[in-house]
Amino acid sequence: MGERSDRELTHIDADGRPRMVDVGDKDITDRRAVASGRIVVGPRVYPLLTAGDLPKGDACVTARLAAIQAAKRTSDVIPLCHAIPLDGVDVDWKFDSGDLAIDVTVTVRCHARTGVEMEALHAVSVFLLTIYDMAKAVDHDMTIGPLRLEAKSGGRGGDHRRSDG
Repeated sequence: MGERSDRELTHIDADGRPRMVDVGDKDITDRRAVASGRIVVGPRVYPLLTAGDLPKGDACVTARLAAIQAAKRTSDVIPLCHAIPLDGVDVDWKFDSGDLAIDVTVTVRCHARTGVEMEALHAVSVFLLTIYDMAKAVDHDMTIGPLRLEAKSGGRGGDHRRSDG
């Protein structure tokens, strides 16, 4: 494992086993995370997706609901995540006709002892996977990515914003 000069590894116990971090001594603060992702769907799927006419229905409406549900259930699928009561989840997307793609941004907010970066990233990934699932009857040749954290605020670590865009 690589060295960490700023603090010990927080998710590993003294015997090298994974553990859930105890956040009981952290202050409850306002926290926010923004994540984004993209799926390139291609010329067969794009017009059906933008019109809400895929064989399985309006994929964007379904994907929004899936993303919100994913944010709420992140601790069920990421083993060391805390269950966090979320204050809000916003899911926004835009179509890119030049690249035949859809870009999604998810913002997650809470008032808690730990951040919501994983909730935002999980929500974006499930949004994109839902689009794929609903469009695969038309064409399997879709590409998902990149998936990334754009910004986060609150907590001991302070604020962070991607420096490359």
